[in-house]
Amino acid sequence: MTTFLVTGGTGTLGRVVVDRLLADGHTVRVLSRRPHTRTENPRLHSYAVDLRNGVGLAAAVSGVEVIVHCASTPSGGDLDSAGQLVDAARTAGVGHLVYISIVGVDRVPLRYYRTKHEVERLLAESDVPWTVLRTTQFHDLVLQLVKAGARSPVLPVPAGIRIQPVDVREVGARLVELAYGEPAGQVPDMGGPEILTARELVDRTLQAGERRRLTLPVRVPGATYRALRAGGNLAPDQATGKLRYTDFLAERGGRVPGVRVVRSGDTTGG
Repeated sequence: MTTFLVTGGTGTLGRVVVDRLLADGHTVRVLSRRPHTRTENPRLHSYAVDLRNGVGLAAAVSGVEVIVHCASTPSGGDLDSAGQLVDAARTAGVGHLVYISIVGVDRVPLRYYRTKHEVERLLAESDVPWTVLRTTQFHDLVLQLVKAGARSPVLPVPAGIRIQPVDVREVGARLVELAYGEPAGQVPDMGGPEILTARELVDRTLQAGERRRLTLPVRVPGATYRALRAGGNLAPDQATGKLRYTDFLAERGGRVPGVRVVRSGDTTGG
């Protein structure tokens, strides 16, 4: 069996990857800022390491054969963290580093996306064998964003934005598949099975939660909004995911009741 290190192993995606690797009989080291609590499995080992400074990273990486790098934060520091990880992987002789990225990091000028793209370049220019998978947004993120907006009685909805949500379990399965294979560089993108407007996603989420909210279409100025309206975040030719967003919501709530959404007038489209 192989020894894997999963960074961000307590996060939404990392937990899926860890569970799959353990189910397949591998030894898994989980790297996170806080110790992992599920240590009852003798093949699961927790390392509390802050990748931004790398303290304790060498011990966590020593003897590891494959790293699956899921750790990420929109607040910044991902490039420095990746640099620390690549250096440690090189020193330890790690044979494969798999990185999860986002569809559109080379097209959508969000600061977070630009950083992810820089991490991709860092890997490509390193001497550590690597694989990069870009995916569209997770169902969980869409749900989180809509729930946050629904705290207000008026929920702004970006007009003209389309999203291709994908199930995190399917992404986890794909990452594990790639981790079992040879380093492949940048592999084809992975997108969800359907492309929906932001309004459709909001409506379906509100329906599933039996919530009534006034939705207000808004246009956001700037290059990022233009890139999103142009579909820079989409992978229509790589719609390999299977679980639809409505089915994801049904799993969470058991059913998707009828529409109970109140809309404002919309002359902006999308």
